[in-house]
Amino acid sequence: MNPSLSLPRTAPRTLHDLPSPPALPLIGHLHRLDPTRMHLQLEAWAREFGGAYRLRLANRDVLVFDDPELAHAVLRDRPKTISRAGMIRPIFAELGIDGVFAAEGDDWLPQRRLIMQSLNVTHFRSFFPTIQRITARLLRRWQRAAERGEVLEMTQELIRYTVDVTSALSFGEDPNTIEQPGNVIQDHLASIFPAIMKRTMMPFPLWHWLKLPADRRLDRDLKVVHAYAHERIARARERLRDDPAEGPRNALEAMLLEVDRPGSGFDDRSVVANVLTLLLGGEDTTAHSLAWTLLYLAQDPALQRRLHAQACLALGDDAVCAAHEQVRELDAFEALATEAMRLRPVVAFLGLEAREPTEVGGIHLPVGTRLFFLNRPAQVDERRFARPQVYDPSRWSRAVAPADGAHDARAFLQFGAGPRVCPGRHLAGVEMRLVLSMLLKHFEVELACRPDEIEELLHFTLTPSRMPVRLRLRRNAAPAPRAAAKPARSCPFGHG
Repeated sequence: MNPSLSLPRTAPRTLHDLPSPPALPLIGHLHRLDPTRMHLQLEAWAREFGGAYRLRLANRDVLVFDDPELAHAVLRDRPKTISRAGMIRPIFAELGIDGVFAAEGDDWLPQRRLIMQSLNVTHFRSFFPTIQRITARLLRRWQRAAERGEVLEMTQELIRYTVDVTSALSFGEDPNTIEQPGNVIQDHLASIFPAIMKRTMMPFPLWHWLKLPADRRLDRDLKVVHAYAHERIARARERLRDDPAEGPRNALEAMLLEVDRPGSGFDDRSVVANVLTLLLGGEDTTAHSLAWTLLYLAQDPALQRRLHAQACLALGDDAVCAAHEQVRELDAFEALATEAMRLRPVVAFLGLEAREPTEVGGIHLPVGTRLFFLNRPAQVDERRFARPQVYDPSRWSRAVAPADGAHDARAFLQFGAGPRVCPGRHLAGVEMRLVLSMLLKHFEVELACRPDEIEELLHFTLTPSRMPVRLRLRRNAAPAPRAAAKPARSCPFGHG
């Protein structure tokens, strides 16, 4: 038993000492949980039962809690006594995407090193021109839409952007889904996270015996996605073979060099799993965080005007952020997304599992007990954040927050904590800063529906059901840069 996860209590308890909603025999609470909206039900029960309660999913007990200090203790201890291996790894392995995100135990650290070494090779300073180019491309697309008075479905717009950025980082190839209509890789990625969410909540793998239309679609999409990855592995190997002195230019090439070292313990399957993990994680979470940000921006014209002035000041005559050194001047724009994530957490809850008997918060957990940590309750708690229901990005300014009441930054766990903190958090921050500074310099943002028509859907990440937006051009913004001529061999790291 691990006492380090215990918070002081008068006496130890078991899960059966905790309150629990009424359940049915055999299935427990499964009949109450719609996978696409289960976060709302879990949060409602947390309000009813005071933040910690017992859930029953068929034959498995779940501890549901919302204490961020307890979450920090649990996350620091991973993967020793608490992990998510039994909960999601079999599903991820079946789909061929069991990279660093799904790895636990002895497998995790080597995969983490593989990912971090491959990302270090890219050096953000040399990768920045690619993000800038893709942001300028998005600006041109949005300017054309604004001139025509079109309503844009911004979730899809932003996913196209993040797919282009993450593909360039991962594969060294820019698929240009922003300008390429029709059947793009993004369309095939879209079914994966909803399928994972649904399968995670099933008490047994029904899809092994009965494939529904959604399962068959997933199989088709996975076939395309894996073929996409294998094609790029073949190209990367060819490039490394033809020009070995140049070294790796992207995450994929760095992974392949590591995999090919004698005794590495990795193979091409590990590479596919990890580059697809980068692609899925990078496109989904950042795009949805930005989409939720637009919901709040569109309802606050005064905030838009203030940030427009800041964007003009920070960017000067440039249409988009022109240099890596400028990124640090765009804190206020990342704060817009951080505040949106506080109210609409893209990671609605974190699912874990006890690998051995342990205590969490003074509650004894047998092996196999699941834990759901709910992110939002603490993030909208007035004891932790002043005026918690108010969208106020200035609370994330170091100069403002301490003097403006409660501000418990430790309660914000959207990128995780401990050794498993998200390796892509820096990339996400850069994308948020570039997109939002570009958007607010050039456009007024107007929601093309009522805010209450936008629902929260849980597709592994928290997704808006829709985000229709009309953009209006501002008169005093700089023109969009012209598209550069496409080089004969595309590379985001300046090698031509």
